[in-house]
Amino acid sequence: MIEIRVFSESDGKISGFSVTGHSGTAERGQDIVCAGVSSLTQTALLGIMEYLHREVDYDVASGKLLVKLRCVPDDLTEAILQSMLLGLMEIQKLSPEAVRILK
Repeated sequence: MIEIRVFSESDGKISGFSVTGHSGTAERGQDIVCAGVSSLTQTALLGIMEYLHREVDYDVASGKLLVKLRCVPDDLTEAILQSMLLGLMEIQKLSPEAVRILK
């Protein structure tokens, strides 16, 4: 199962997230659930770093991604991270046996 944890500030804005595990719904390299989760989360990381030019602490490994903003979340980081979360929630709705989101 893929477990996604969303880290939030006291004002509710997202300050980071972690993704661990594998969905196990198909062979490695053929798993559309893993591919969807990876695409959404890695695109959010790239958008924050390359488009918004925000500093981020991150760690990427097989079956693992940890992302934490070094700055205070703002409206632009929130837009990217909330969009990511919307996509992840749709994947969870379609594959609840493979994805769990914890807030």
